[in-house]
Amino acid sequence: MNLLSIQSHVAFGHVGNSAAVFALQRLGCEVWPVHTVLLSNHPGYGQSRGAPVEPSLVEACVEGIAALGELAHCDGALTGYLTTPEIAEAALACVRLLKGANPAARWCCDPVMGDHGRIYARPGVVDFFRERALPEADVITPNLFELEQLAGHPVSDLAGARAAMAALAARGPRVVVVTSFDRQTPADALDCLALADGVLWRARVARAPRAFEGAGDLFSALFFARWLSTGEAGAALAAAAAALAGVIAATERAGRRELALIAAQDELVAPTLTLAAERVDS
Repeated sequence: MNLLSIQSHVAFGHVGNSAAVFALQRLGCEVWPVHTVLLSNHPGYGQSRGAPVEPSLVEACVEGIAALGELAHCDGALTGYLTTPEIAEAALACVRLLKGANPAARWCCDPVMGDHGRIYARPGVVDFFRERALPEADVITPNLFELEQLAGHPVSDLAGARAAMAALAARGPRVVVVTSFDRQTPADALDCLALADGVLWRARVARAPRAFEGAGDLFSALFFARWLSTGEAGAALAAAAAALAGVIAATERAGRRELALIAAQDELVAPTLTLAAERVDS
């Protein structure tokens, strides 16, 4: 499987492409990374150095692959943090170029815009996800806060989440995934949800003791690869959730801030946690 991954890159740590590329490679994918920003580290440290990549350079990288005739052999594109509306439009142009070369290729859009009640995306990026990405994405993987932003209203329970996910699916995506649903769940649990073909799937994992930068980027990459290879949203959801839980557990044991992605790489392929997604019919 060959995949484009259009995301941020950090020299230190594991977020964006610095999380997704290795994970996808560990699953056996050939990954063609295109970076939207180059940073020393993620901004959660309170400081970072670097700069966004020029939108024209993002497009040029993919156009160069197209000139080799290789886009016809690319199975999908994964997009994550898009720093500006201009870079977001460049990423969309790359996706369209890919699908022109291979109409069977799929696009997984992780609409990175905020979390925990705060939008950190630049002005215009949220509108891009709502108006431009939703109609063309095959898979979209918001966290709960991002789901609410895309749907335009709060989500208070599972029925509300299903309705919001269905509303997004009606606008284009085949699969809508919510990576962090914590309403109506036990205090020590967190749900991952996937809606595909009108069926809602749920995978429940233990709630992590803290937030981990890059966890959403890693989950989206794992889910997309599994979904492309199996075509089964429920199975992909369970595999991605179990693998991420294993990486987080290893990170906690090591007392690290950054995901212990390399040390726990076997979790990506054969998770310690045995997890099955359940179909939610109510």
